[in-house]
Order: sequence, then C-alpha cells, then structure tokens
Amino acid sequence: MTKKSPDSVPKRAIVVRAMDRASLETAPDNSLWRLGHSTVLMKLAGKFWLTDPVFSGRASPVPFAGPKRFQAAPITADALPAIEAVILSHDHYDHLDRATILALEPKVGRFVAPLGVGERLVAWGIPAAKVQQLDWWQETRIDQLQIVATPAKHFSGRSLTDRDRTLWASWVLIAPELKVFFGGDSGYFDGFTKIGERFGPFDLTMIEAGAYDRDWPSIHMTPEESVQAHLDLHGRRLMPIHNGTFDLALHSWTEPFERVISHAKVTNAAVLTPRFGERVDIRAPAESTSWWRRPAPRS
Repeated sequence: MTKKSPDSVPKRAIVVRAMDRASLETAPDNSLWRLGHSTVLMKLAGKFWLTDPVFSGRASPVPFAGPKRFQAAPITADALPAIEAVILSHDHYDHLDRATILALEPKVGRFVAPLGVGERLVAWGIPAAKVQQLDWWQETRIDQLQIVATPAKHFSGRSLTDRDRTLWASWVLIAPELKVFFGGDSGYFDGFTKIGERFGPFDLTMIEAGAYDRDWPSIHMTPEESVQAHLDLHGRRLMPIHNGTFDLALHSWTEPFERVISHAKVTNAAVLTPRFGERVDIRAPAESTSWWRRPAPRS
C-alpha cells in the first residue's frame, strides 16, 4: 500500500482516435491499430487478425469490481470487420475476456490458442471447429499467414484452483511481406534469443512493458528487459504493449512508456508508441509522439 504510485491511473481522459469499419476495410495492407492493453488489430495479407481481445470495462471475472479501463476502446467489438483469426496468448482476465470472445464469435473464422485455452473457449460455447490449439514450436497456416506458437515465461489460471492448467505462449506471425512478434506476457528469459535465431529478424515486435515489479521477475519484464527482449529477437521496431489501459501494478501509468523510450535511446532501438486507434504502417510507420504527456483538449 505504501509503494503504490499516486499516478497509477490517469488524472485526465486519454484521447483515443475513433475507428469505424469502413475506414478499416479500405485501409492499406500491413496496417496495425492498437486498441488497448494487449489488444492489437492487424491487416495482413488482405485479412484482419486480432490479438488478446478485451473490450469489457474491467479485466475481471465480475463486471462490478476489478481493474477498470482508463478509456473505452476506439471501436466496439460489434463494429469490427470480419476477423480471419483471433490469436490468444493465455487465459488471464486482461488477455482473455469471455464477454468479448462471445461477442466476436459470429465474425471470427478461427481462434488460435495455446494448449488448454481452446478448451475454455469450447466450454463457453465457441464451436470446436473454430478452435485450434498449439503447443510451443507448433505452427499453423491460415490463408497466407503462418502462425507459430513460441515459448514465454509466465503462468496461467483464472481462479485459485486452476493455476498452470493451460499453456501460455508468444506468437510469431509471418505474412508474405513482413514478420511480426506478439509476446503476450513474459518474464525475461533466453527464449527470446532462441526465437530470434529461429525466426528473426522481425519488422515489428509487440512486447509487454507494464504491470511489472522487482518482486515479479519471473512473470513480467521491466521496461529495460522489454527493450533487451526486442534486441534478442532482432526486431526492427518495438511497440510496447500491456500498458495504458488497466492499473495492474504499483508504478505510474506513464512510467512504462518513459522507461522504454529512455533505454531505447541507449541501445539505439526504434520504438513506436501510437495512440489507441491510430493506424500504423508496419513497414514505414510515422514518427510517434509522447501523447501520454499531453493533457486532453478542452471540449
């Protein structure tokens, strides 16, 4: 209680860029939109792909308690276009949201998940034919996208009695024109080097930088470790995720951005920090701004 930052939640509204289906459908290929926390929408090979979708107001098993969103997502689940596949990293509430999964199901072609997580989806009513589960280093191909489940250093569970009964994973996404790494959640480990050697270099790495603490090194990375993981992966550009949406730790909500940028300057790493809802050209992104430092405009 004494270590909690007084700035763990924003004091002003976070401005997001509103999105709509029409603009998404006409957007060029190799585009990306960060929707919040670890939820990222990508347009690759002419199709839409979505990671760890959470659109609910709280990352919690109940709607009236638990970590509350700092801001609504820039688009609702209902307004999204057809999604070729949802890619899930693990079953924690800030990455796997039952209400969101059920809302998305009619427009999703496939749910790709680590071992055991897919069984949760089927138990919720997702057709088994839509669910594909992979172990580490296994892969699948959906349309023109190669999807590889890769290791991570984390844990799983949604209650006090089911810890580590499902697998957690990071993901390698190989499109015809580029490679993307989606890290899910992980402590720092030598697995990043192994993934980089096997699949790198990557045009973009999306790596967690948020909800860390010196007492949690085995499950979450410090921002400095996130930058090092990006370097281990031979990434061209780093987009820090797992931040700016929920209060899940003791640090201020802006600290992950500041520490990543500071360490990136030391290591000559290129960093992207788009606003939520802002389109990013993965191959030639515009320069990011430090949007979290600026107060919201007056209405």
